Amino acid sequence: MTIRLFVVDDSAVMRQGVAHLLRDDREVVLAGTAPNPIVAGPMIRRLKPDVLLLDVEMPGMDGLTFLRQQMVEDPIPTVVCSTLTVSGGPIALEALSAGAVSVITKPRMHLQAYIESSRRELISAIRAAASARLCRSTAAGAATAAAAPRRPAAPGAGRALAVGKPVLIGSSTGGVQAVETVLSRLPADAPGIAIVQHMPAGFTRMWAERIDGIVPMAVREATDGARLDRGVALIAPGGSHLELRKVGGDYYAVVRPGPPVNRHTPSVDVLFRSAAACAGSDALGILLTGMGDDGARGMKVLHDAGARTVAQDEATCIVFGMPREAIALGAVEEVLPIDRIADAILRFDARG
Repeated sequence: MTIRLFVVDDSAVMRQGVAHLLRDDREVVLAGTAPNPIVAGPMIRRLKPDVLLLDVEMPGMDGLTFLRQQMVEDPIPTVVCSTLTVSGGPIALEALSAGAVSVITKPRMHLQAYIESSRRELISAIRAAASARLCRSTAAGAATAAAAPRRPAAPGAGRALAVGKPVLIGSSTGGVQAVETVLSRLPADAPGIAIVQHMPAGFTRMWAERIDGIVPMAVREATDGARLDRGVALIAPGGSHLELRKVGGDYYAVVRPGPPVNRHTPSVDVLFRSAAACAGSDALGILLTGMGDDGARGMKVLHDAGARTVAQDEATCIVFGMPREAIALGAVEEVLPIDRIADAILRFDARG
């Protein structure tokens, strides 16, 4: 399948460099380029490319504003490539939350040399984006999640309901929007949640701070020994694995460095397997959008230990890879759209 790429970047060097980069590529072809979103809009509507490569700082309209607008009007898998998207920076997180499939940082100097040396990274990101499945409902999810009213605590809910009932969430490509959507629909006293989202070191702390400001629950980057309390979501730090251990009736985070599992650190499989061992049938495992199969085998271990298991459905996944692999293994009890997963968490909590 040929992937038709459209580049929106005010740098002529970048536009010409990508064109040269793709000259001999048999899979990715350049459908067109534009120096800013104002020029790009009509061209994109006419050419209907498969993937956008988008800068952030541009005249007339910035890339993030254009991305949000495009995701509502006509979602296209987008790779944001900008000098502003430094590792762990707020612009990178805003881009991912706005619907970008991935984010790449380009240097301010020696751009031509960067394009030549980063050919593999750029082509890989474009190919990965081409496999993403977008629709208006999923692409707009992050915006509606951020705007959602804060839900009050459930009547009669108390900290005792959290004992022995951890919730575990794993996600990858598209997971930034998906996790924010789920957490925005939970009350402040929801069960404690441990989250693994595939992210490099530097991103997760700022992402946790961002979500903490827009959802009712307290959201933190996990630290070794942190207790998984009711009303708290702990996010695995990029570059470290997250596990759970049980002491008495409480669950605690174990954060440790380690080699990649299923090519990822943190790995969803590591979290799920640890929860199967220490929580068993008292756990709820949830697998959201993501490329690859990380979490699928761990969810099977959870399922076989008696835990409840839920996967996001194909229609609302940006990439259906991880949930699909878990379903194929017979590891999933329920398959739900993203806007019903919070309700599944509340039903699980009510059974306690």
